[in-house]
Amino acid sequence: MRARRQLVLRVGAAGLSLLLLAGCTDDQRQPGEPVTEDDAAVLAELLHLNHEEGGADFVVTVPFADEAVLTLTGQIDFRRQVGQAQAVTVVGSEDRDTRTLFFDRDDLWAGDVPGLAEALAADGAPEAAYLRRTLSSGEGEPPLLDVLVQVLQNLAAERPDRPAAFLDGPYRWQGEQAVDGRPATVYRLRDERTVAIDDSDRTLVQYRTPLGGVEVTVTLAEHGTRRLALPTAEETAEAADHPEIAEAFGI
Repeated sequence: MRARRQLVLRVGAAGLSLLLLAGCTDDQRQPGEPVTEDDAAVLAELLHLNHEEGGADFVVTVPFADEAVLTLTGQIDFRRQVGQAQAVTVVGSEDRDTRTLFFDRDDLWAGDVPGLAEALAADGAPEAAYLRRTLSSGEGEPPLLDVLVQVLQNLAAERPDRPAAFLDGPYRWQGEQAVDGRPATVYRLRDERTVAIDDSDRTLVQYRTPLGGVEVTVTLAEHGTRRLALPTAEETAEAADHPEIAEAFGI
């Protein structure tokens, strides 16, 4: 695969390498068998198919501390790399933080946080409801939200890959399971990563990857065209212009 398509993100010294592959099923196969040429043809179209479909609904979940789980629920336009989501952090069984996020290729917007609009108004931005900042480039230790956004954005490609690229390596057929009621085939990738592909339309329905000792789960549904609008300039304040507020609200 071209380096552009290897879906690599680095998080601290440990690093995070995201290589998405998938395949088709055969009732006679056993878990752990290598992918076949038929699988490789499906693999080559996997990310391209997400781009061709246009977008999808998504749910991303990741545990990131003792009894703490971050969940993003929203939609993404794969062609424009634009998305929106509600981010909910739960510690134990209690909601501790809920906010609305928007993102594109370059920036992240955060709003609908209690007290944020009032703080911005007091700091000279009376019409702003969202703070915008630049997405991390992936170097150093990027914020968890930035990593998850880039995971989502890397689930699509404008062109298919070569099927032959998927016939080497540790890619294995793992079995069958239902994802939100949709029959799917699961494949094991490098370092315990897995993907599940819908048996009927070959769309990617779930991707799991280790991240710093925990596991990120991305579930996709309702593939199709999305028309998403980002917050307007009037609704937006730059985090760089309000650094104390951005820090106080975790933005």
